[in-house]
Amino acid sequence: MEREAVLVGIDVGTSKVCTLIGEVSRDGRMTIMGHGTVPSSGLKKGVVVNIDQTVRSIAESVERAERLSGWKIDRAFVSVGGQHVESLNSPGQVAVSGPRKEVTREDVNRAVEVARAVSIPSSQVVLHVERRGFKVDGQEGVKDPLGMSALRLEVEVHIVSAAATAVQNLSKCVNAAGVKIDELVASALASSDSVLTDTEKELGVAVADLGAGTIDLSMFVDGSPFRTAVLPIGGNNVTNDLALGLKTSLQVAEELKISHGTCNLAAVDDEEEITITVLGEDAGRTIRRREACEIIEARMRETFELLREEMSRGGPGMMPAGIILTGGAAQLAGTAELGREVLGMPVRIAAPTGIGGLVDTLLNPSYSTAVGLLLWGAGAIDGDEPMRYESAPAMGSLGRIRDALRSIFP
Repeated sequence: MEREAVLVGIDVGTSKVCTLIGEVSRDGRMTIMGHGTVPSSGLKKGVVVNIDQTVRSIAESVERAERLSGWKIDRAFVSVGGQHVESLNSPGQVAVSGPRKEVTREDVNRAVEVARAVSIPSSQVVLHVERRGFKVDGQEGVKDPLGMSALRLEVEVHIVSAAATAVQNLSKCVNAAGVKIDELVASALASSDSVLTDTEKELGVAVADLGAGTIDLSMFVDGSPFRTAVLPIGGNNVTNDLALGLKTSLQVAEELKISHGTCNLAAVDDEEEITITVLGEDAGRTIRRREACEIIEARMRETFELLREEMSRGGPGMMPAGIILTGGAAQLAGTAELGREVLGMPVRIAAPTGIGGLVDTLLNPSYSTAVGLLLWGAGAIDGDEPMRYESAPAMGSLGRIRDALRSIFP
């Protein structure tokens, strides 16, 4: 296998920090060489609330991945989450220049510049400008207009932005852990890279990454994203409700949720009992399993209702391929069934695909963002894809990364 590049992805999440080191071969295959996952402290709902703790978590995760792979990490693609991530779609049009009236790369870039010159609050920074599609002299549905004869070129872009201060704090933590940032990638778009097929993107599909503190949502139609959002709810809300309802610790509630929890009440026997430890009592207490599952089902139902509301803002009826659930909290038993009932659309749970190597533990929904960061990076090196995401200038240009990688691995 000829090596094209070694890429690193760091998923900085509410409950865990995961660092993956992947090797991209010349034919585009991704092989995982090392991974390091540690519980994260210092983040709340996807946002840094304690710099020192976050730096420690990132540094420890990086060190584990380095030990496993024997590779020294100096730069990485890093995920950005939190409710401050927002998106909008913006059109731009230009007259095609040049005597032959053929669309050139320069025309495309000018059209994108016009589209991205939309006013974004000064408190936000642009993470991605994603080209959704082109119109050539009014003809819709053009994916790549290069070389076409035209007088007028129109483009629609999907702009994803994030709070400048949240981005600065995250960047500060990653840099303090000794890692430079290749690009900051919205978690929702990274996750969708690892779980979606091209057919689903074309048809119209939503991806919800159910994390511990947030849900990263991205909605695709005609092959590209048209809505990216983050909801400030996640698996931790279920655990908190359980701890309060059963008067027990968060740790016991989390274990109970994983080992006995389900959203599917029809599958729970009314008489079944389980023993839990209770705060302030030495002896354990026996409760009906159904009592715990009713708390879980109520909170997950509310979560899906909020998700349905968020999706309806993006435009109803555009999701023939339904919704793909991924992320750690999607592993709760009965989640897909409850999702189908509340959302009224096809629902499937997905784990990341498209990787080889040390993957036994990684083919699990909770690693979708981390794997997606590597696949995103591989798409960036590839660079030939006309519809690939553009990074914000502040985050470092993909062209520069590509040249740097080519100089390391000629």
